[in-house]
Amino acid sequence: MFVKITGVLAAAMVAFVLAGCGSERNLVPIPEGIPPGPGTPLPAIDLDAPGRTAVQLRGWADEQADRLGMPSVALEAYGYAAAVLGRSQPDCGIAWTTLAGIASVESKHGTHRGAEVDADGTVRPPIIGIPLNGAPGVALVPDTDGGVLDGDSVYDRALGPLQFIPETWKRWGADANGDGIIDPQNIDDAALTAARYLCASGGDLTSEHGWQSALLTYNQSNSYLRTVRDRAAAYSVGRRV
Repeated sequence: MFVKITGVLAAAMVAFVLAGCGSERNLVPIPEGIPPGPGTPLPAIDLDAPGRTAVQLRGWADEQADRLGMPSVALEAYGYAAAVLGRSQPDCGIAWTTLAGIASVESKHGTHRGAEVDADGTVRPPIIGIPLNGAPGVALVPDTDGGVLDGDSVYDRALGPLQFIPETWKRWGADANGDGIIDPQNIDDAALTAARYLCASGGDLTSEHGWQSALLTYNQSNSYLRTVRDRAAAYSVGRRV
């Protein structure tokens, strides 16, 4: 049904459209190319401080978390992981934007299905994926942990905000927040684990080949790689996705 619009309503709609067009024109373009940019530089922090060292990035994270559309605690975790690898494996060159791009795809930064990231980095309720039972479009991964981490003693399930399967977590898991627990449901631990895994998989992540190799090891999908690239590139220029 066609409805004729006149007067104030028509004027309001025109103003809305024009305002929207203007806001689109003002957006910073998302850069092309691989790897995505490194984003806002990290401030210097004491990586050897006790407890949740990532909290030193609170001011840096608070300035941009809302604009990027992610919890500040999550952004602190990505920045801290990149800083740790910057010291321990400087030739890797992993940026916080890559970790943020992956976490955006995997769990919406720990907020999948209404989950929230606590101040200590723990995601509640826990994020546990579907059984990897070989169904169409699903990998077949028989249980490797007796159901200890994922509650499934038949098949493995991906865990936490960065979606690690138990076997990979057992090999690469790291305690990033100083609580003595290596927890896949903690975004600090998960981000640092992802950074370590990606650097080991890709080598030099400042190169196109290294970055692609790392991402395809994380998830063997070109579509996944492109989506992570686009989101990380958006974060690199201060845009949400």
